This record gives sequence, C-alpha cells and structure tokens, in this order.
Amino acid sequence: MALDAAGVVQAESCALYIVYVQCTNMILSVDLTSTTPVYRQIIDGLRVLLVNRSLVPGDFLPPVRRLALDLGVHFNTVAQAYRALAEEGWIELARRNGARVIERLIPDARHSELGSEMQRRLEELIAEFRARGYSPSRLARDLRRAAKSMEES
Repeated sequence: MALDAAGVVQAESCALYIVYVQCTNMILSVDLTSTTPVYRQIIDGLRVLLVNRSLVPGDFLPPVRRLALDLGVHFNTVAQAYRALAEEGWIELARRNGARVIERLIPDARHSELGSEMQRRLEELIAEFRARGYSPSRLARDLRRAAKSMEES
C-alpha cells in the first residue's frame, strides 16, 4: 500500500475511502445569493414541507449542525430558523434530542388582521417578482397553479 499525490491510500488498483453518509428525505435548499436572508429561506422551506405534510408530527428534523453542513451555512443560522418554527408551534426543541415535528393547532384565519397581513405579504411578493422581471401573465398563471394545488390537497 502507498499514498498517492492526493493522500489516498492505494491498494493495488483500488482506492480506500471512508465515507459517512447521513440520509434524510427532506428536500430543502437555500440560495446564498438571494436578498432573502438564509434563515428566512430555511423557515419558509420547512414551513412548505410542514404545510404540505411532507413532514408530519413525530418526524425529526436533521440536527442543527448536520443541516448547516448540508446547506453550507453557519449552524446559528439553522438554529435561528428552528427557534422561529418552534415559536410558531411547528416543532419542539429538546437538548440532545433535536427538533421534532409536533401536532399544531391551526389558527382561526377569520381574523381581519390576519387577512390584511396576508394581503400585504402577497402584494410584496408580487412586487418583488415583478421587479425581477416576471410578467403579469406568468405570475397570474403560477398563482392559479398554486391555488389549484392547494384546493386539491
């Protein structure tokens, strides 16, 4: 056996590698070039998975450091996102046991302030996409597709 130029042990014609892989079924990505803060992207991405029931009560989220490593961000960024989701009632944080999805009571959306907040956020989101070059027709088509998907679920 000998070391090659990269420091890998060579045994005859095979290379020996020790690989540790932790598998998660969660699909979550962040755009480090986006104007949206990374912790907000993590919160929003996880909330989509929670609302769509891709993550259900009893599921464990990846440990903070593991997810941070997978996403290429600082662990405090992931910890901040987890804390925000815990405050919203989506997950339970426990030392040494990580973050676990819990059953969440759905708030009553009939309150007028919630409706006005949603309207404001939609208008902000639409303005942001228009500023990035989304045409009104494409935006309307994508919003209709999203609404149809929500009605079918």
